[in-house]
Amino acid sequence: MTAGQKMNTREKGAQKEEQVCAYLLSKGVRIVEKNFRCRQGEIDIIGYDGAYLVFFEVKYRSSAGRGRAAEAVGPAKQRKICRVADYYRVIHHCSESTPIRFDVAAIDGGRFSWIKNAFYYVAR
Repeated sequence: MTAGQKMNTREKGAQKEEQVCAYLLSKGVRIVEKNFRCRQGEIDIIGYDGAYLVFFEVKYRSSAGRGRAAEAVGPAKQRKICRVADYYRVIHHCSESTPIRFDVAAIDGGRFSWIKNAFYYVAR
């Protein structure tokens, strides 16, 4: 990319996800999957924080014009993430006793927030 070219949304998202991965690794999270996709949707990052299997959604907003990053993970997005998490757990034979958590890594301009337990499991 030359100095005059702007990053497209997908490239910017990938860059932010890599930054989040680096941060999570520095905090002891063991990342097992990035950009897990299936028919139901996608989960940005999957990893273990201690005993918890954590499903991370990464959201970025360059400015507050479209709202805060964490606000973009509304009820419909939460349901979709939970469906993908269910599928992931089935195909990877995760025990029903494995504790799970849904976190959001929100980036608002240059400000980063790791929101643990950002939402709870939503059944279909």
